[in-house]
Amino acid sequence: MSKVPQEFDFWYAVNNTEVVLAPRNRLETFGATLINYRLVTELMDVVGQVRVREGRIQAFRPEILTPQSLTESPLGEGFHSGQAEDFVRWLRQHEAEIILLKYGFKIRQETLTESIIHDSIENVVDRVKTDLEAKNDPLSALVVGVDEPWEVCLLKLLFEVVKHSAPRNARDLRADPDGTHHEIERAFRAAARNRSKLAPLAELLTRTDKFKEYEDRFFALVRSHSS
Repeated sequence: MSKVPQEFDFWYAVNNTEVVLAPRNRLETFGATLINYRLVTELMDVVGQVRVREGRIQAFRPEILTPQSLTESPLGEGFHSGQAEDFVRWLRQHEAEIILLKYGFKIRQETLTESIIHDSIENVVDRVKTDLEAKNDPLSALVVGVDEPWEVCLLKLLFEVVKHSAPRNARDLRADPDGTHHEIERAFRAAARNRSKLAPLAELLTRTDKFKEYEDRFFALVRSHSS
């Protein structure tokens, strides 16, 4: 197979990438997520050889982009100053109706492994798919793409993951913008399982100025551990 001209590499990779298995689980709203991927590609200049890359992508906690943060973000680059100001003004007028989320990702290079298999790509994809389905990892993904630039294939995977996750992430962040409620609920669950977690729970409620709101529930939990 001849090498694709460099100026077309990006869109060639996008248009020749297929997400065969996407993660079943959504990205965490209030924490990081690790996606375990396998990327299957044919070698560019060799017939009958297939490369399988296996690695992890770390997805960071999504953030709400406010009009103020957007003006300070590199996303504003490329706009003429007047256009950017008009856009931010429009966002301020419609803050109650829309929500913009910022996602961050990192390819964990230290987890990347690869192997060369002498077989057809169809057979390799079938075997990898069977293996992933047997492991039943809700955050695993199988992608078929091009060998260079292979990182672009992962961008298409991330696009699909974000499209699947964004509606739920947006609802969670609207209800609990700073994640305080989520943190408190997690602390209550930990304290319900382990009495030694009651003190950290009390500290959290005090620090977040929520003790009065959760006072009855907290002391009910204390009594349940004493009985």
